Amino acid sequence: MIKFLDLHKINERYRSEIDARIKEVLDSGWYLLGKNDEIFEKHFAEYCGTKYAIGVGNGLEALSLIIKAYGFGAGDEIIVPANTYIATILAITYNGCTPVLVEPDINTYNINPDLIEEKITERTKAIMVVHLYGQAVQMEKIWALAEKYNLKVFEDSAQGHGAIYQGKRTGNLGDASGFSFYPGKNLGCIGDGGAVTTNDKEIADKIRALRNYGSHVKYHNIYQGENSRLDEIHAAVLDVKLPHLDYDNARRREISKYYRENIKNDKILLPKVYDEKAHVWHVFAVRTEKRDEFQEYLKQHEIQTLIHYPIPPHKQECYKEWNNLSLPITEEIHNTILSLPISPVMEDFEVEKVVEVVNEYR
Repeated sequence: MIKFLDLHKINERYRSEIDARIKEVLDSGWYLLGKNDEIFEKHFAEYCGTKYAIGVGNGLEALSLIIKAYGFGAGDEIIVPANTYIATILAITYNGCTPVLVEPDINTYNINPDLIEEKITERTKAIMVVHLYGQAVQMEKIWALAEKYNLKVFEDSAQGHGAIYQGKRTGNLGDASGFSFYPGKNLGCIGDGGAVTTNDKEIADKIRALRNYGSHVKYHNIYQGENSRLDEIHAAVLDVKLPHLDYDNARRREISKYYRENIKNDKILLPKVYDEKAHVWHVFAVRTEKRDEFQEYLKQHEIQTLIHYPIPPHKQECYKEWNNLSLPITEEIHNTILSLPISPVMEDFEVEKVVEVVNEYR
């Protein structure tokens, strides 16, 4: 079986370093908000090109804490792509804000900048972009709209670690950005983890308190905060893996290029890329009309695939009030998308096998 993502193999490359750092944490007796968290935050901020990085419990909480730190709540609207993973939407509604769904560009799967302005009202406070599947959003028009209407720009960078747009990495393309370090991400820990990046000291300081029950000093709570802390073991693991992220992303790009140059099947629509450096290929998502049939065919040939994502947010039961919305581009993507195996530990023969099997599909 060609695995969609072999997490054991990915982490085994750094096993001795990871073991040593975990032992160091265990021996220290300090497991939260300690030295490893500080070290990783410093290194991750440097990597993203931002002044600050704040480790938090997971990617959803990273986004939610950003919205809370800016003081947005009931009655405030945040523009967001309609075809994102539901965590992006949950972060908005958790804070009592109203998500305003915008259709994606069918070519990039990212939010369509040309459809945003018509959705802006006097209640709009921010635009939240999502670097979906690992491709950085083309930000030029979004920056212009934010300036024109005095809006904040938030990034959901959960899938975009290391992607570059106009010389800057994701995480440094807006006012604040939320990252996920879920194990399957391009930079993943060994459980749940996340981070916020920003260049705003006031926001960084506030999020440091909000993640820790609203407190900078124990038992002194200046905000109604949360418990959302990146623990020392995860921070240590991430710090081991961070220096290898660019190499892993380069390998993902190699595999993507091979797929795009060698898959020749008119039933399979390949992803489009506007700039190779802007895409880190968290997933390699193709589209096909008979998605379920195609997935079963690949399974029969021992190729594991995943669907990112089978149900769009506006069709989820938890958002029944949106179930009758018509978002045809979003729905087409969610009904036809399928992700082929891609990871930095795939062997060349596995990549070649995927291409061969896909090309034989009829």
